[in-house]
Amino acid sequence: MSEGTVPEGRERYARPLLIAFLVACAVDLVGVLAGPEWLHLGAKPLLMPLLAGYALARRGPRLLIAALLCGWAGDVFLLADSDPAFLVGMASFAAGHVCYLVLFGRARGALLPGIVYAVVLVVFVALIWDGLPAGLRIPMAGYSLLLTAMAYRAGVLGRYAATGGALFLLSDALIATGIADWPQLSAPGFWVMLTYAAAQLLLTLGALAPVSGEAGAGAYRERSISI
Repeated sequence: MSEGTVPEGRERYARPLLIAFLVACAVDLVGVLAGPEWLHLGAKPLLMPLLAGYALARRGPRLLIAALLCGWAGDVFLLADSDPAFLVGMASFAAGHVCYLVLFGRARGALLPGIVYAVVLVVFVALIWDGLPAGLRIPMAGYSLLLTAMAYRAGVLGRYAATGGALFLLSDALIATGIADWPQLSAPGFWVMLTYAAAQLLLTLGALAPVSGEAGAGAYRERSISI
């Protein structure tokens, strides 16, 4: 929507939903960092529905909304402290990455970032492999491949989405190193949630500003984003 226009229909809810998302993020981060725990348990399940609502109000693509709702399912399952719930949550996020990949289309990304992402994937999986529980090694390797592909392909939507993809990769890498019993940053849950929430927001902003490029229907370039 351009500056000075009055939002109509569902677009009038876009700004309140985005503000609500940011408030929920702040509450969740406070809960993770300082407690009480119920702040985190109450705020985390609200994040992706609010962001999906914002995307819907902005008339975003259905695949974007589906990806965010898959993230919501993953968030909910990861609140449970059990291996089965973790696997279901990981599968939910994987489904979200598939939605993002289909959304990004077939436009080719730059070669150099692709090489960098491939090297990072191979080296990282090799380093954490021995520290992972045996039952999680293959699922996490497959998930890491899908996540890395999403992070790399996000670049076709421009800098917002490219940064979001990289932050998503970083967030899940922090989780993986925790599972592998690597030394952790102080307050690791805070950094995981901060990078995750920022990743989903930036991916959303990138997906809400697509413009067809000369390479075909799957190519995008950035344009200014007004909320």
